Amino acid sequence: MSRTTSILYDAPGPRARRRELVGSVVAALVVLAVVGLGVWYAAGRGVFDPERWAVLWDPPKNQSAADVWRSLLVLGLGATLRAAAVAAPLAFVLGLLLAVWRTTRFTAARGVASAIIELFRGLPVLLMMFFALLGFGWSAFAAVVFGLTVYNMAIIAEIVRAGLASLPKGQSEAAYAVGLSRGQTLRLVLLPQALRTMAPSLVAQLVVLLKDSSLGFIVGYAELLNAIKNNAQYFGNTSVVALFAVGAGTYLVVNIALSRLAMRLQGRSPRTAAAPVDATVPGTTSTTSTPA
Repeated sequence: MSRTTSILYDAPGPRARRRELVGSVVAALVVLAVVGLGVWYAAGRGVFDPERWAVLWDPPKNQSAADVWRSLLVLGLGATLRAAAVAAPLAFVLGLLLAVWRTTRFTAARGVASAIIELFRGLPVLLMMFFALLGFGWSAFAAVVFGLTVYNMAIIAEIVRAGLASLPKGQSEAAYAVGLSRGQTLRLVLLPQALRTMAPSLVAQLVVLLKDSSLGFIVGYAELLNAIKNNAQYFGNTSVVALFAVGAGTYLVVNIALSRLAMRLQGRSPRTAAAPVDATVPGTTSTTSTPA
């Protein structure tokens, strides 16, 4: 009967496991103490008073709760998702093209691609939104999409390039050996593996893109944060905590759902593995027998 052991470190003994348990308990108690202190401080400031949350079910000024929730989740969140739904595919496709462009064999072309990536990666998203709004005279929606696209395409290009660089050179050499062109090698061999490898980073960047859409309220785009601000100004400062809590919870739910969906898709992605070859008989696969 075999015993599984780690090849990187020794399995912890009884004393080490006991120290880990004590450390975990102490850390959990510290976290609970900090959370309790925060709740106690918020309660002392009147954050949990019912009238400060009544805007969510019984808003003043002859407004209904349906009007408040519709302005937040239908209009505000809908505008946020619409901008992200347009900017994300554009950023992904353009970033993919930039990554392939940067890995070309021509030095001049690589230099141009590197300059584009470094330019848009180094500029703030809000600055590019203002440039599109004031310089091009575009609408607020177009300005938000432009800023999100050009910034995130540069980041995605670097992520994909890093994924391509992490692959063994034998992958491309084997593809060339069987007669594939460079384009076929990238499309059929290298890019699928690079995208699968860098999927967590790509998903994280898409989450950043979604959160950066909140900058649109500065350029006048009626997204979720703008809807929260307008409701807070209309109903007064007593409703600020409740409205911003709804906004924070909405961002968390959407971003966590996006991350979970990406992890699920990554888990279902096809993976190929070569069959082990028997060293004793050329051209046959090995069979492993289990001792009785």
